[in-house]
Amino acid sequence: MGYTIAQKIIKNHLVCGEMVAGAEIGLKIDQTLTQDATGTMAYLQFEAMGIDRVKTELSVAYIDHNTLQAGFENADDHRYIQTVTKKHGVRFSRPGNGICHQVHLERFSKPGKTLIGSDSHTPTAGGIGMLGMGAGGLDVAVAMGGGTYYITMPKMIKINLVGKLSDYVGAKDVILEVLRILGVKGGVGAIVEYGGEGGKTLSVPQRATITNMGAELGATSSIFPSDDVTKAFLKAEGREEDFIELSSDDDAVFDAEYTVNLSKLQPLAACPHSPDNVKPVAVLSGMKINQVCIGSCTNSSLSDMLTVAAMLKGKTVHPSVSLSISPGSKQVYTMLAECGALADLINAGARILECACGPCIGMGFSPQSAGVSLRTFNRNFLARSGTADAQVYLVSPETAAASALTGVFTDPTTLGNAPTVEMPTAFKINDNLIEMPIDAEKMDEITVERGPNIKPIPIGKPPEKDLKCELILKVGDDITTDHIMPAGTKVLPYRSNVPKLSEFCFTVCDKDFPQRAKARGGGVILGGVNYGQGSSREHAALVPLYLGIKAVVAKSFARIHVANLINFGIVPMTLQNPDDYDDFAEGDQIEIQGFAEAVVGANEAILVNNANGKTAKLNLNLSARQRQMLLAGGCLNYTVKEK
Repeated sequence: MGYTIAQKIIKNHLVCGEMVAGAEIGLKIDQTLTQDATGTMAYLQFEAMGIDRVKTELSVAYIDHNTLQAGFENADDHRYIQTVTKKHGVRFSRPGNGICHQVHLERFSKPGKTLIGSDSHTPTAGGIGMLGMGAGGLDVAVAMGGGTYYITMPKMIKINLVGKLSDYVGAKDVILEVLRILGVKGGVGAIVEYGGEGGKTLSVPQRATITNMGAELGATSSIFPSDDVTKAFLKAEGREEDFIELSSDDDAVFDAEYTVNLSKLQPLAACPHSPDNVKPVAVLSGMKINQVCIGSCTNSSLSDMLTVAAMLKGKTVHPSVSLSISPGSKQVYTMLAECGALADLINAGARILECACGPCIGMGFSPQSAGVSLRTFNRNFLARSGTADAQVYLVSPETAAASALTGVFTDPTTLGNAPTVEMPTAFKINDNLIEMPIDAEKMDEITVERGPNIKPIPIGKPPEKDLKCELILKVGDDITTDHIMPAGTKVLPYRSNVPKLSEFCFTVCDKDFPQRAKARGGGVILGGVNYGQGSSREHAALVPLYLGIKAVVAKSFARIHVANLINFGIVPMTLQNPDDYDDFAEGDQIEIQGFAEAVVGANEAILVNNANGKTAKLNLNLSARQRQMLLAGGCLNYTVKEK
């Protein structure tokens, strides 16, 4: 039996475990990336481990999330990251250099290598044939220290692409179609591989758009072959030596296969408030809109920007629409300026934002009250934009540009022939905003700068024998990390200040939760299906730990979040019978019998509702390593002990 692309990479990086779907495996990690919303905590954790220098082939710290400096907090965090990375062997991408995934794709991603990043959209690198995976910051810190990265061996899903995209139909429409087919839970526990003759017609940036939004499928990663298209992209970036050919074997076996006919695709939109709530743009045509945002790590490449510029050239954005443009990198921004496309965007009335995540993470450019916002981003979760009642739709750059001109949802295929966009054969290379670390023998010359907003890391404790407490919060299905720990301008500056950050925990669901949790001394949370989907932000586990949460019981968990819960000593348990969910209410006094014993070695525990006498069997699907981590009070304690 042959291997898939991902299986080949896993096999070459396997440290421990067996490549059997569902088994825990450990992988050697070649590269890591962090960004500033998660990076401060990751480097604090790296320092706490007492390791002098990173041991990966390459580690890069990007400043791209918290770039709105309305106070000292973000600037202080940036200075901390700049100095700590310089000291410990990490490259530092300065503010203005671009969004981590776009820059990493351009300058560092390599086919056949492994990459983990403290950002859930790290699988963007799969567009170049790299196995990229999102992870919590603590897992990234461990990997930087030379430690093994552990995952559950994924299943393999194949998406066969046939045909060729029509005019005005983009890569965003491809992944929205996959989301329509599979849903936000369809990729959980799997790696999605794209192939077929249709895949060969897609550029690396188009492929990266598709693999980027594999995170919205819940997939461990997504990946394309490394082929002649990949080689041409690397050559244009001056990195042809990084190319290797990589494809799945003809006799590779997949757990599921689907076919998407690119020729039959039409422009699509993900409607509020989920990326899999997908409808044809034609059905939405004529709906009044208020805002259009083009950019983010999903659609901010040079080809995306040139397409939008060509559509807007000589025209004016509709007076009822506010249009923002966020180029993905300094490379993209510079080339737009030099070819004149930037002037076309400005003259059309676009507001040019910096090369950063910006509105995608709720960092500025929030819509008006109840506004309809079309965004080329990857997430449209409730209130993520910064406006609680906004209606956010995810669309392609082509649909976004067409709608910006008309003031209503517009199917771009109704506009006639698409403008021709010629891509250069070589990109503008200038890495002057990527700082190299100091040599190891000089590291003592660097003083790490810490601002007053940087507070100590909360540390978990070993589980109690029997857990008796309140069911402090009950939530439904598809709770995202944005529900647990919101993003946005008010919250993100406190990512290194957990006590302050705790004031915002779960306030999207229940504005009184932080105060109630503090007053009760914590408790247990009950969730539905796919609890913790969305971003990799470990703060969605770290802050509940600070508030005294001992365990989370759910019908099922998202991959990264369950790993983060274990990393910080919070026990994740699943209901053996999902229907038992209805027997428990928020505020009930509960007991988990044999709690500590269950963590030590049992696969089951009993949840008792002391309010009504109901009971539920709980499953603990934990590896021996994860049990040891929980018994130590979390990964940091465990790692320091094992070092």
